[in-house]
Amino acid sequence: QVQLVESGGGLVQPGDSLRLSCAASGRTFSGYGMGWFRRAPGKEREWVAAINWSGIYTRYADTVQGRFTIYRDNAENTVYMEMSRLEPEDTAVYYCAADGFPGSPLGTTYRNSGRYHYWGQGTQVTVSL
Repeated sequence: QVQLVESGGGLVQPGDSLRLSCAASGRTFSGYGMGWFRRAPGKEREWVAAINWSGIYTRYADTVQGRFTIYRDNAENTVYMEMSRLEPEDTAVYYCAADGFPGSPLGTTYRNSGRYHYWGQGTQVTVSL
């Protein structure tokens, strides 16, 4: 079992930056691929970014490409998402997730929430004047 706890959300203005953290505990975190998802008010949950177990490979949704950066520190059992040039459309609850498949490549399923077995409770990000 893996427990995930997100932090770092808050209320910011358009153009600001935030760094989200996802701290993992429990079973081996370093072997799992990780993803960030978000759910905006009145919308479906959407995939935002993914990173493979080693941190070498990353993927981003088109809406955040160039503005968000996902990275991980396996020694600290933590995955991060640095968010810059935030827009009101980025307002959402952000969730991190672990896929539970040790050492697996990102492949083609990294966008699919069904790939991920473990989820955090989420952290609210609000971008507003």
